[in-house]
Amino acid sequence: MTTPKQLFEDTTFECSKLITQRYSTSFTLGIKTLDKKFHKSIYAIYGFVRYADEIVDTFHEYDKKTLLDRFRADTYLALEEGISLNPVLHAFQVVVNQFEIDRELIDAFLHSMEMDLDFTKYNDEKYHEYIFGSAEVVGLMCLKVFCEGDKATYEKLKGYACSLGAAFQKVNFLRDIKSDFEERGRVYFPGVDFKRFDRSVKAEIEADIQKDFDDALIGIRQLPKGAMLGVKIAYLYYLKLFYKIKETSPEVITRQRIRIPNARKASLLLATYFGSKLGFN
Repeated sequence: MTTPKQLFEDTTFECSKLITQRYSTSFTLGIKTLDKKFHKSIYAIYGFVRYADEIVDTFHEYDKKTLLDRFRADTYLALEEGISLNPVLHAFQVVVNQFEIDRELIDAFLHSMEMDLDFTKYNDEKYHEYIFGSAEVVGLMCLKVFCEGDKATYEKLKGYACSLGAAFQKVNFLRDIKSDFEERGRVYFPGVDFKRFDRSVKAEIEADIQKDFDDALIGIRQLPKGAMLGVKIAYLYYLKLFYKIKETSPEVITRQRIRIPNARKASLLLATYFGSKLGFN
């Protein structure tokens, strides 16, 4: 029989699942192909990072710093007390405490969100600092879940998880270069002038991203069995998006956002799923 406390907790995880489904069809598809035991934890991590990101990217008519400071304070209070009436934070604190996710990862993530309030141009140091906090640590949080307390495996795969997070984030930067500049005044790539974004600059960025993808694949192949397929789905989606961006001229990228149709995402899921089952991947 479900207790009132369990009903509350289950409902908070369902909220994070709904957030994931509404905001990201690609990650939803990837999560569905993870072992079921990982589903709610990864939904909870995604819900947390998505809502923090929304504060700095979306709520322009509000005092973003105040909202982010409140979100940070509520996060740490939830972690300390083991409960929150904010369903996203309650689900997240359950996962953090269950899998012993390092507080330093949460600190770095929230610091990167704060950087979005202040920085519009990034040098090399701030660029790498931002990518670590906004993307690489998210990969490390998920890796903590996948390793289920196996510290040796976590340490072995940490670098590869960071490469995957970096690849995803840099692809996002390329995909969203127009909206980041026009709506938020940001250019993440160090030394890049949006108005002079040409083929040589684009090619240099793409070479860096390709290295991250290559390194990440080495780690994906070593993930625990129940996690490998779902992570590979997300990897292949972003790789497909990356290849589409590579084939697109700088002029087009600075005018419109490049997308992968939902039907194509579904076909990627099916191809990867059956390829893995038949031993082709």
